[in-house]
Amino acid sequence: MARHLITSALPYINGIKHLGNMVGSMLPADVYSRYLRQRGHDVLYICATDEHGTPAELAAKEAGISVAEFCAQAHDAQKAVYDGFELSFDYFGRSSSAQNAEITQHFARQLQENGFIEERAIRQVYSPADGRFLPDRYVEGTCPHCGYDKARGDQCENCTRVLDPTDLIEPRSAISGSTELEVRETKHLFLLQSKLQHEVEAWVARHEEEWPQLASSIARKWLTEGLHDRAITRDLDWGVPVPADTWPELAAEGKVFYVWFDAPIEYIASTKEWADADPANRDFKSWWYEAEDVRYTQFMAKDNVPFHTVMFPATELGTREPWKMVDYVKAFNWLTYYGGKFSTSQKRGVFTDQALEILPADFWRYFLIANAPESDDSSFTWEHFAATVNKDLGGTLGNFVNRVLTFSRKKFGDEVPAGSPAGEAEAKLGEQIAELLAEYEGHMETLQYRKAAAALRALWSAGNAYLDEKAPWLEVKTDLEAAALTLRTAMNLIHLYSVVSEPFIPASARAMRSSFDLPGDTAAWVTPEQARALDAVPAGTPFTVPPVLFARVTEEDLESYRERFGGSPEA
Repeated sequence: MARHLITSALPYINGIKHLGNMVGSMLPADVYSRYLRQRGHDVLYICATDEHGTPAELAAKEAGISVAEFCAQAHDAQKAVYDGFELSFDYFGRSSSAQNAEITQHFARQLQENGFIEERAIRQVYSPADGRFLPDRYVEGTCPHCGYDKARGDQCENCTRVLDPTDLIEPRSAISGSTELEVRETKHLFLLQSKLQHEVEAWVARHEEEWPQLASSIARKWLTEGLHDRAITRDLDWGVPVPADTWPELAAEGKVFYVWFDAPIEYIASTKEWADADPANRDFKSWWYEAEDVRYTQFMAKDNVPFHTVMFPATELGTREPWKMVDYVKAFNWLTYYGGKFSTSQKRGVFTDQALEILPADFWRYFLIANAPESDDSSFTWEHFAATVNKDLGGTLGNFVNRVLTFSRKKFGDEVPAGSPAGEAEAKLGEQIAELLAEYEGHMETLQYRKAAAALRALWSAGNAYLDEKAPWLEVKTDLEAAALTLRTAMNLIHLYSVVSEPFIPASARAMRSSFDLPGDTAAWVTPEQARALDAVPAGTPFTVPPVLFARVTEEDLESYRERFGGSPEA
């Protein structure tokens, strides 16, 4: 049994996330966590809301409440959605926690002690209309690289280039909209990434061949361009305060750490939040400090890759302490909506709370993972969504479960029939299932989600092919024992599917598994060798027929969804 630490990029506190956020980090991390737990590994899946920074302040101001109150409400709202998707976090914390403040300040002191933080006077945007310095996200304007006119002062959403507010063309205040901005001198702390360049390069070189090309190429691009010293403090009311014992002058001015300095540290802090809830049985340092026996996997969309493969590693290395560093970075491209961006204001695209309002979570979980944007961006369309869930979930899996159990109950009653001993067809099926299951396991181990979904779909299809070949509806007319064997074998396939499909579709897996009254059914996983026998559900086991597992998405449904969320067959 191995120890696996898994984190997904922290969802920002400002608003409910769209489907692209879900498939780009949290959902694949959940699928992997579930799979590893089923295989018997010791898994800790950690996530949290990222609560500092300017958007939280702006959203709270707009809502007319304090930032703390806004973040508390938004955290609960996001957590409710993730519960609806059955994301199996071991802990879902908050970056505004006392633990994050404590560990972030500790990191800063260590970096200072080791000569990797420097106090510098810089020229920063000041808004007389607002009476304050404007941190990067409080400044908006046109990106000098791609011309996007809604770029923020820290990063352009369109081309993902990291920016400084003074880089923007025609800058304006995000608070008041004022373009009467000045540049004044103020002091901030800088992380001297340039001094850590070679160490980060050496660390990346040890890992990049194992990482997906998307992650390694982004890390290499940043290193090739050279690491620049970055300001890690901001003029904000909300954030982790600069500690007065180390920087009294800056603390007196109310400086806080930049959200991108403290947010990755929240992975550690969230683990400490988890441990502090049960200190007698949990120790966060066993996962994060001198944790050589832990394999750490991070999940994120491509815009977060630079911060996790370059900036946070530089921070960890600079502490000169043995903090656990990531082993594998699973990066994803974008999920688009009919080729364009999801947009709340333009009512384009499905957001996660809306998704759960209209269809069960398993529909979304399966579709998103089966079409995960691993090698390229992928586009969500209602037509593709309906075709996928109707064919794979409804037509292949749901139909198999329903017709097997319904037909068996009609012909043989409410217990699994005995029938003849397994024959040549069953032996052939067992070999095929074992082979497909081994393939599925291999893709899950290597985090190839589309391939894993294809292997899982092939497992479901194998059952239908067996059923069509044996045709129990014909066998029952001439050989009841043969028909009973076919149905008993098919029921064992249903049980197998319920176990191995659980990482993808947990609610449906439970419904399938609970169809069989098997008090001793404690199997967490089915190995290819065990699957070959197809005998987990013995004759005489009582069963029930579950309600329809996957209701069909109709053309009328699609019309209403397109009208509500945008998109059309021609788009």
